[in-house]
Amino acid sequence: MAELQEVQITEEKPLLPGQTPEVAKTHSVETPYGSVTFTVYGTPKPKRPAILTYHDVGLNYKSCFQPLFQFGDMQEIIQNFVRVHVDAPGMEEGAPVFPLGYQYPSLDQLADMIPCILQYLNFSTVIGVGVGAGAYILSRYALTHPDMVEGLVLINIDPNAKGWMDWAAHKLTGLTSSIPEMILGHLFSQEELSGNSELIQKYRNIVTHAPNLENIELYWNSYNNRRDLNLERGGAVTLKCPVMLVVGDQAPHEDAVVECNSKLDPTQTSFLKMADSGGQPQLTQPGKLTEAFKYFLQGMGYMASSCMTRLSRSRTASLTSAASVDGNRSRSRTLSQSSESGTLPSGPPGHTMEVSC
Repeated sequence: MAELQEVQITEEKPLLPGQTPEVAKTHSVETPYGSVTFTVYGTPKPKRPAILTYHDVGLNYKSCFQPLFQFGDMQEIIQNFVRVHVDAPGMEEGAPVFPLGYQYPSLDQLADMIPCILQYLNFSTVIGVGVGAGAYILSRYALTHPDMVEGLVLINIDPNAKGWMDWAAHKLTGLTSSIPEMILGHLFSQEELSGNSELIQKYRNIVTHAPNLENIELYWNSYNNRRDLNLERGGAVTLKCPVMLVVGDQAPHEDAVVECNSKLDPTQTSFLKMADSGGQPQLTQPGKLTEAFKYFLQGMGYMASSCMTRLSRSRTASLTSAASVDGNRSRSRTLSQSSESGTLPSGPPGHTMEVSC
């Protein structure tokens, strides 16, 4: 495994007024399935995992995660963890278009590139944060390398392979819609696309005018050819680390995330359904997601003294218990916004937690 490239870069603007821009290093390493590029922020912290992110189709690490990790309240987290942002092959800024006939890696093979990254960096464990295709890739990695993953934050995950009806609908849509339109329909809800907000205009421009659109289409095809993760609650195939599932209300992937939640260990899984966040919660509600991420890290035993502000000011906790489908000891806890004076309880991810915020 050889390093192909190392470039020192800085962010274009400070994360907070008066704050010095972060210095990052971008690397590329060879793997059995081709070269992969990743950007490292910060320095490793003793006895702490790295936060490793993986983006969705049509995006790269900056367009997918920059609004979240540049959010003011997120600074407490990034000061405590080194971050590794992975770009899927051909998705990094300035990436050349792959030659005609290039065989793009499957999502399973993209997951198999991650050990090469961690070996190069000499990192022992990670907390994964993935969106869409990236959430699937990190889940696949966690299934094959459970000892390397301490926790997962999975946004818009669909753990299922496409069924025949899905394939038929996909093919029919392909006859009437362009690749950018299909990808935008994957990223955002129809309500968001119809509203054509400033955010939608920005990301429509990113996808439609991407200089590497041919590469994006290859990633898109790999996502649509994904295998079923075959998750099974109580079965041999399951995620063994703490997991926080995140989806926005009215998001295209809401049903898939709910189904994924039903297949995971309820004592290890938190389910966060975010109101007013659409298809990309990390872009539209970075504050709420940051606060939930802090609670998740606290439940894992990190950042015990972290200052909680946003959710504790804006939310009361309404706790309801219900029996699980399989009759196990799981409980569903629903937290809903109702006043400005409530608090949100913290603690380990001991039960499945449905959160509307």
